Amino acid sequence: MPLTNISNEDFNKLVKFIHSQYGIDLSQKRQLVTSRLSSLLSQKGYTDFGPFVSELLRKQDPADLELVLNRLTTNYTFFMREQEHFDFFQNVILPDLVKRHQKDKVLAIWSAGCSSGEEPYNISIYIKEFLGAQASQWDTRVLATDISQKALASAKRGVYDLPDTLPPAWRKKYFRPVAGSKQFMVAPIIRDNVIFQTFNLMDPIRFRLKFDVIFCRNVMIYFDQPTKDALMRRFYDALVPGGYFMISHSENLSKNSPFTTVAPSTFQKQR
Repeated sequence: MPLTNISNEDFNKLVKFIHSQYGIDLSQKRQLVTSRLSSLLSQKGYTDFGPFVSELLRKQDPADLELVLNRLTTNYTFFMREQEHFDFFQNVILPDLVKRHQKDKVLAIWSAGCSSGEEPYNISIYIKEFLGAQASQWDTRVLATDISQKALASAKRGVYDLPDTLPPAWRKKYFRPVAGSKQFMVAPIIRDNVIFQTFNLMDPIRFRLKFDVIFCRNVMIYFDQPTKDALMRRFYDALVPGGYFMISHSENLSKNSPFTTVAPSTFQKQR
């Protein structure tokens, strides 16, 4: 029988811990917490939330924490999601970046909260298509990060059901059919262009290069406003002057954002 009750004390302890470690705001999600974690408790032999929360917070075992995070968040994405972003990326951002980087021929792009990998692979396809025969002369590797090992493992496998919105020519050029199924695997030319890495967005951003573009779409929906504002500032500092920042159409930046809006849900750092 599923567990339906969690005490105020246990709920508040769990909410406070998840928020402090991962930035995720569950303070108004009591029903979600109980419904999504009850089966996990049962699987682990618990009959009450109290001992489970106490053990989770005492041990802080990475595997158990990931199980909880995977239950409480939704790693849902797909190819060609919010295509207006990709249109702007293709028609405005890439021409600008290629012009800027004619000498070094290096693009620095980050897919933050990449989930199961469709976004960074999709970005790579657009880059390859834009550069065409010149692609081999450029370093266009995309950094793709997520806090979930499960999501990253799926991303690295690169096996997907492809949507009808994906151009047929791309399906043929950048994917390989998986024998005995209707799924497709990302071709090496695209797979090798993505670097997957575990990263908690609450941590300081200290990568080797500043980024030309940061995609962080459908991630900050889990954060409260102060957490969003602090992360937005870290993203701003992690961009080169003139760099671009993209969030989902369902999100927004606060009025005191340092970014300039250049398109719906698309922003730019001042040059």
